[in-house]
Amino acid sequence: MPKRLLIVAHAPSDNTVALRAAVQRGASSESGIDVRVIAPLQAGPDDVLAAQAVILGTTENLGYMSGALKDFFDRSYNTLLDKTQGLPCALYIRAGSDGTGTRRGVETILNGLRWRAVQEPLLCKGPWQPAFVEQCEELGAAMAAGLAAGIF
Repeated sequence: MPKRLLIVAHAPSDNTVALRAAVQRGASSESGIDVRVIAPLQAGPDDVLAAQAVILGTTENLGYMSGALKDFFDRSYNTLLDKTQGLPCALYIRAGSDGTGTRRGVETILNGLRWRAVQEPLLCKGPWQPAFVEQCEELGAAMAAGLAAGIF
């Protein structure tokens, strides 16, 4: 049975859609991994429970995560609290500013859930750069490779 990598990413603009697609493309480059992409407002705890790893994506909104990702956590947190400890996860943030408040907000929730960040958050900050797409594709590929190899 293939391992599932869940991508829960808010993508309200063409640029953030490109980032989410790049993460999916990178994750799909690894054979034997079932990659699922679900928008935060449609994702729920059952999606997480069916996954062996999660990549979260959010925009920086007023120095915090998107309302959509926060809604996902609000609806899922209690159900996941005692069932997903140690779940490997990664985070990317499209930040117009510096992303620190957004990172802190998401990491606070992840710490509460006791999920395990397997790499530093990817901060795509400042004015748009085409390199963000490549970085997101690398993030997806690294997560899928680690999951396939049983590293996490």
